[in-house]
Amino acid sequence: MRIGLYGGSFDPVHCGHLLVARAALEELALDRLVFIPAAQSPFKPGRVPAPDALRLRMLRTALAGEPRYRVDDVELRRGGVSYTVDTVRHFAQAHPNTTLCWLIGADHVPTLPQWREADNLAQLVEFIVIPRPGEPAASLPAPWRLTYLKGWPLKVSSSEIRMRAARGLPIHHLVPAIAADIIAEEGLYRSEAAT
Repeated sequence: MRIGLYGGSFDPVHCGHLLVARAALEELALDRLVFIPAAQSPFKPGRVPAPDALRLRMLRTALAGEPRYRVDDVELRRGGVSYTVDTVRHFAQAHPNTTLCWLIGADHVPTLPQWREADNLAQLVEFIVIPRPGEPAASLPAPWRLTYLKGWPLKVSSSEIRMRAARGLPIHHLVPAIAADIIAEEGLYRSEAAT
């Protein structure tokens, strides 16, 4: 069995996330792809994400109808800073004899050796790299295992979407319709207009 693990803030989930997920399922013949929203990203220590319940609601509704997608709130339940190695260990224990793949943006590849317990992490999981349009592919020596996705890179970021929402600009073309509705109903990201 091959399980893909897709961690991130998903604040909000957007069309780029969904295109990457589809490419990973198809190119890597994954049996399942698990979206894992972070409690607190170690890469964004000063940023407070939208409430957990709303991020989960956006994810679950955006992914509805695809039987191979799952949402797991393990990092939200754990709380604190979300470290990849802790989450990978959780899944390795829950799914022995399974190949685990972690989706990662190409911009993070050079920093992998500095991640928490990097040597252990390199042994536990294969990294599936999400290319960035116009950026060259990075590589790392063994024991790191990197596979680059080919399909559908889309240059869109959650921070850009949050800023558009804060300014009252349309986001329906960037996020699933249900996520746009939740953002509008809950008034998410309005406070970011001042930052």
